[in-house]
Amino acid sequence: MNVEVREAVKTALERQGLSQAELARKVGMERGNVNRLISGKSGQVPEAWQKILDALELELVAIPKKTQ
Repeated sequence: MNVEVREAVKTALERQGLSQAELARKVGMERGNVNRLISGKSGQVPEAWQKILDALELELVAIPKKTQ
């Protein structure tokens, strides 16, 4: 996942007052796995990311890059 997605997840956690451990319990994952996903230490795991985004009521969208 890209930096913007990770930052959106971090912001949503803060806004919702959730810890990574609470998020892990909410999505049925180990806290360490959630930490690795959010920190970027783990590779892309689409299904895991979808669980996190769903739990935080976020959606991943793609928009065209602006070209000059």
